[in-house]
Amino acid sequence: MKKFLILALCITAFIGCKKETKTAVETKTTTDSIEKTTDSTEVQKSGYAIGDIAFDFSLKGIDDKMYSLAQFDNAKGFIVIFTCNHCPYAKAYEDRIIALDAKYKKLGYPVIAINPNNPEAQPEDSFELMKKRAKEKGFTFPYLFDDGQQVYPEFGATKTPHVFVLKKQNGKNIVKYIGAIDNNYENPKEVTEKYVQAAVDALLANKEITTKETKAIGCSIKTK
Repeated sequence: MKKFLILALCITAFIGCKKETKTAVETKTTTDSIEKTTDSTEVQKSGYAIGDIAFDFSLKGIDDKMYSLAQFDNAKGFIVIFTCNHCPYAKAYEDRIIALDAKYKKLGYPVIAINPNNPEAQPEDSFELMKKRAKEKGFTFPYLFDDGQQVYPEFGATKTPHVFVLKKQNGKNIVKYIGAIDNNYENPKEVTEKYVQAAVDALLANKEITTKETKAIGCSIKTK
């Protein structure tokens, strides 16, 4: 009888421990899920969304002059591209960025390129090497340095390259497109969707932009 009671108590204790372990695991899983959801929500809220007003900035260009959007009196809008020197994705798009500037600057939508990376985290993206890269490639547009990394978080840029097409409306710069330049960074000849070109063409024709937002494909912005 005594042996039976001891056995029964052991079984009861084992079941109790199992329930407690399961509850602890479930609680941890729920907590992790909440934390992930919260993080995701915070990311979605950061930066500009379509229709937001993009505020002006003042950044130094590779010619050692300061640039702001307000300086471009005759612009109808801007193709703001966060890019850099070292990233393979950014390098793959350099010729296409030059082509965008050549086509749309004269139509009122100049390219404004901004390097958002911290050179302490990525030495290849230093201001001096920006000058060198621009000269090698023959950049025709302002190439600005986000010194202190204050501008890219305002926009919500996360990659290089990451594009924001802005349209001037009543003296304000309204965000009209956010995302990738096109749908094939590896081979320009295999591009089937030219997102930035289509967006600017629609704005010039006073038409609705069909694709207003895409996922930016590129290297993560380097911080320290």
